Amino acid sequence: MPLAMTRSNGAFTRLLKAAGILLVLCSIALYAQNRPRPDRDYDPNGQESDRHDIGTSAGGNWTEYRAEDPMTAAKKVRFELPAANSGDRDEQGRVILYCTDGKLKLADFRPNVRLSRPDWPGFWGQPQMRVRVRADDSHSDHSWNWVNGHFLSMDKGTTRELLRARLFRIEFRTPDGPRIAEFSPAGLELNRVHDACGLTPQKP
Repeated sequence: MPLAMTRSNGAFTRLLKAAGILLVLCSIALYAQNRPRPDRDYDPNGQESDRHDIGTSAGGNWTEYRAEDPMTAAKKVRFELPAANSGDRDEQGRVILYCTDGKLKLADFRPNVRLSRPDWPGFWGQPQMRVRVRADDSHSDHSWNWVNGHFLSMDKGTTRELLRARLFRIEFRTPDGPRIAEFSPAGLELNRVHDACGLTPQKP
């Protein structure tokens, strides 16, 4: 192979490597710029919500937050239930229900600890994590969508069981092994959730 061609190929390879490194650095910078702040959440419609907003009691340990989309006038409601076995309030795991115009959009479990990598592919190939749920005296296994390693998306059936349960536990996986988040859902004003999310409770 001519020397000039060898040098040309080497330069092209170095250029590709440099471009790859630049792409990775740009991706990291973009993620750092747009990642959720620790004191904020993002709802399914991309609206930012401050974790320090002042909500109203929805009964028991639940808090309700209401807002209106300034452009569409959509009525947005979210219900939050903190874990009972966490320490600092800002670090508590939470279950959050996001509802818009009377319909549930998303129910998610935010452990506020690092999740393990997904271990189960969904029907469409989406990453999922196998979890075990206990609602009062019954337990069941589920595969919940693993969303960017930040939270798990709960299925609607389990969400309805949560509304009626007195004791609710979620066993999930972290890099340090399995952990259990415990919740006390009792006391929720069910008519509020029905009106805002169209949800009816289901016996575990």
